[in-house]
Amino acid sequence: MPNKPVLVAMDLEGVFIPEIWIAVAEATGIPGLRLTTRDVNDYDQLMRGRLAILRQHGLKLADIQRVIGTLSPLPGAVEFVAGLRARFPFIVLSDTYYEFAGPLMAKLGSPTLFCNSLETDADDNVVDYHLRIRDGKFHSVNAFKALNFTVIAGGDSYNDTTMLGAADFGILFRPSANVKREFPQFPVAEDYATLDGLITGFVARQNAL
Repeated sequence: MPNKPVLVAMDLEGVFIPEIWIAVAEATGIPGLRLTTRDVNDYDQLMRGRLAILRQHGLKLADIQRVIGTLSPLPGAVEFVAGLRARFPFIVLSDTYYEFAGPLMAKLGSPTLFCNSLETDADDNVVDYHLRIRDGKFHSVNAFKALNFTVIAGGDSYNDTTMLGAADFGILFRPSANVKREFPQFPVAEDYATLDGLITGFVARQNAL
């Protein structure tokens, strides 16, 4: 029986693009917006806190989008993504929002993105967020496996660890010290060359079976 095709699923922020909320924190001088899924493992708690800060400071969706428009992919990301797409089916799985991600995805070459949506009011205030499905990365990986793919997954944060565990091969990419310490079962890559080597090595082992 031939080997199943390999599909690669990767997180977005901190892997291919800068952390959007950190960029907004730096642009606005609001330190509370620096917290990310690297720091807080309860996503709803994290987002409710962000929405409260936006209300407190009168920040609207357009203000955030202006900051996003100044960002570029991380050095080497465009080339790495292009290389992956030339070799494998490739999906970006992110807990970001379609209202945020468009400009940066275009700069990455417009790979397929599964993420979530924001709700705004008539005055462009962000009033809520809507997940397509809770723990969508985990469910996406399981769905790909049900479609008979061998899945390699990569991410950097607490909210990536369930998909890494569900994948046939999970990799942490530039994780925080606490994530690395709490999830020692996953190999760690600190740069794209190492990440590519881990992916290539796993595929070679699969092909040798």
